[in-house]
Amino acid sequence: MPQPAVIGAFVAASVLLIALPGPNLLYILARSVGQGRRAGVVSALGVETGTVAHVVAAVLGLSTVVAASPAAMTVLKFAGVAYLLYLGIGVLRERHGAEAGVATGPLGRVYLDGVLVNLLNPKVVLFFLAFLPQFVTEVDGSVRAQMLVLGSVFVVLGLVFDLGCAVAGARLRRGVLDRPRFRAGQRILAVTVYFGLAGYTVLA
Repeated sequence: MPQPAVIGAFVAASVLLIALPGPNLLYILARSVGQGRRAGVVSALGVETGTVAHVVAAVLGLSTVVAASPAAMTVLKFAGVAYLLYLGIGVLRERHGAEAGVATGPLGRVYLDGVLVNLLNPKVVLFFLAFLPQFVTEVDGSVRAQMLVLGSVFVVLGLVFDLGCAVAGARLRRGVLDRPRFRAGQRILAVTVYFGLAGYTVLA
């Protein structure tokens, strides 16, 4: 079990890292602005489900195996790019979205998209490999148990932040973007986010 001082330092570092804009945050904002608070909350739950999977993979050592294979990292990277492009094209093809100016979709699909956007990000794999071990020491007991505790703390912090972003995006939608002249911009925003993230992933 990590010492309280270690957990405190981990929380401080995690908050700073979680607050940095990235694909997960932009996906949640796009969903909450496009579909409202419920979709934003569901997308946040999907993203953090993906984080749970990353934590488990890091604890079991699976992330190390993937990161050690350049081919596997490349496949993961371009699978993520392809999926982001798929999401963007899906928004463009939605007839209802074209008429109302929003990105629509059933909540189950919103959740799954959140999971996959996170899982197919190779940077998250490398992040947990580099970040978690810094706060783990052999004198504090089982290394895997410590990583699991710290990973759980990270998931909780991430979920709180993501839910806050979902609510903020929904309020933005109601306060500004839900006005008729701004509705068309919601769809453009969603497409820009997905295509922009795909381009960023390729170049990063």
